[in-house]
This record gives sequence, C-alpha cells and structure tokens, in this order.
Amino acid sequence: MSAATATLTPADLKGADTPISLRAHLRHTGALIRRNLLWIRQDPESMFDAILFPVVFTLLFVYVFGGSIGQSLGGGQEAYVQYVVPGLLAMTGMNMAQGVGTGFNQDFNSGVMDRFRSLPIGRGSVLFAKIAVELMRMLFATVVLVIVSVLVGFDITSWTGLLASVGLSAAFGFALMWVFLTLGVTMKNAQSVQAMGFLVLMPLQFGSSIFAPTASMPGWLRNFTEFNPLSALADAARGLMIGGPVAHGLWVTLAWSVGLTAVMAPISIHKFRTKA
Repeated sequence: MSAATATLTPADLKGADTPISLRAHLRHTGALIRRNLLWIRQDPESMFDAILFPVVFTLLFVYVFGGSIGQSLGGGQEAYVQYVVPGLLAMTGMNMAQGVGTGFNQDFNSGVMDRFRSLPIGRGSVLFAKIAVELMRMLFATVVLVIVSVLVGFDITSWTGLLASVGLSAAFGFALMWVFLTLGVTMKNAQSVQAMGFLVLMPLQFGSSIFAPTASMPGWLRNFTEFNPLSALADAARGLMIGGPVAHGLWVTLAWSVGLTAVMAPISIHKFRTKA
C-alpha cells in the first residue's frame, strides 16, 4: 500500500461524489504530503533544482554582471550583491512554481493521478499536498540562497525583513503554482508545460527590476516593468531587507497573489476533477 493511502481510515471511505468534511480533507492532504516527501527521499535528484538554482544564479550574476552593473549603482560588486540578492529571493518562488506544473503533468501521464482520482479522497487535497511540498522545497532553496549570498558578501541588515521577504515570495509563488497546476492538467506533456513556462517566465524575469535598475531601459520596457508583479515583489523584498520604499511593492504583490489564487485555484481543481 502506498504512503498516500496508508493513513486513510474506514471513515474516509465515502463515495467519490459524496461531500467530504474539512477534517477528512486535512487528513487526506497530510497523507498525500507524506507520500510526496517519501517520494523525494527515494529520488533525491529531484532536489537538484532547489540546490543548484540559487547557487548558479547567485554566482553567475554577482561575478559576471556585478562589476559593471554595480558601478552604475555607485559601489561596484559589493553594491550589486546588496541589490540582486533580494531580487533572486523574490524569483525563487516563481522558479519552484514551474516545477509544480511539469511534475503534476508527469504524474498524470504515469497514471498516478488516475489512481488518486479513483480513491475516496478530496480532490483538492491532491493539489494542496503538491503545493505544500513545493513550498517546502522553496524554503529549502531560500536557505541555500541565503547561505551562498552571505558567502559572496551579502549583508543581512534586518532578519525580520528577510523573513517578511520570504513570506511574500512564498505567497506569490503559491499563487503561481495554481497557474502551473492548471497548465499541468491541460497540456499534453511535461515538455509543453516547461516550454510554456519558459515563454511566460523569461520576459517576466528579465523585464523586471530583479537583476538591474530599470532607469536605463527603453521607455516601452520601463512601462512593462511598472506592471510586472515581479518588479513589485523584488522592490518590496529589497526595501524590507536593505531599506527603502516597501508599501507600494507590498500591496501590489499581495493583490496579484490574492487575485491569481482566487481565479486559478477553482479552475485547477475543476480541471483536475473533469480531466478525461
């Protein structure tokens, strides 16, 4: 018997169309979280992205672009480290979100999700468990990012601000995960989900204030960055961690997070229920 079903009790064995209580939903979600964590333990290579992403991106941007962009900030590489690390932290949740969609699609194609949908468990529990584990992976990636950032010279001036930035990034990542879960359900294969994620996320990443100030960008691109939620998230994280304006970026990020979740979560659950 799999870890996903081992903790289910006879009281949970209701018809698939019978309403399930909140308590049962929570029990099902906990069982599925345990199943997903056990899968990671059996396949530790699935954690490579959470380990390598923060290391590669931090070293790449600090040592390749830090000198030139840092000069424009008035302080060289040291100034750029203080600028880019909050942006990388803001981007962590987004990169983990993409992995949710590809992994969910692979589970469908392997037949795992058909098995889950045949069980008398809450349909939303499957999705919430997937997101919960990805948030754990995001927090692990954040810890790696902070360690590497400190090693390359990042100065943590406010631990409270750091924790608030992590929470804000997790909230936005949570919202994006619903988008990618929908893609994972509706698209035919994991490669298509990954390609779509690349087409959406690359402009959002580089057309933002994550890696460089927007003042030197052409006017049309600066206009795009003003509406880019990643710019708001990066600016809020920067303000919280090293000082500066926070309110506008904070409220914009929270508005995007709530809006995306309110729209995409019901769609994801509906698509999961009705997928042929």
